[in-house]
Amino acid sequence: MSLVTTHVLDTGRGRPAAGVPVRLDARDDDWSTIAAATTDDDGRVRDLGPDTLPAGVYRLVFDTESYLGEGCFLPEVTVAFRITDPAAHHHVPVLLSPFAYSTYRGS
Repeated sequence: MSLVTTHVLDTGRGRPAAGVPVRLDARDDDWSTIAAATTDDDGRVRDLGPDTLPAGVYRLVFDTESYLGEGCFLPEVTVAFRITDPAAHHHVPVLLSPFAYSTYRGS
């Protein structure tokens, strides 16, 4: 399992959001992509980049338009977060609906 994982749940449909493309970016002077994956049938990405990352600022970018459909209100969801402990697992779930989203630090 990678250091950063995610889980997308479709709260409008009451099920996991399968097939959502997700990108992990790191911030230096600008953003650079480290890894990319797609959520599985359970809405999870267990393997998203390396199993170690230096302390710093990262973001997950979810291509929600490919899941919600063209013309949706939220074509992309971006969640920026800071890694302070490079040895700790960081699980960043997203609760998604057609007009809103929420996130938290999972376990």
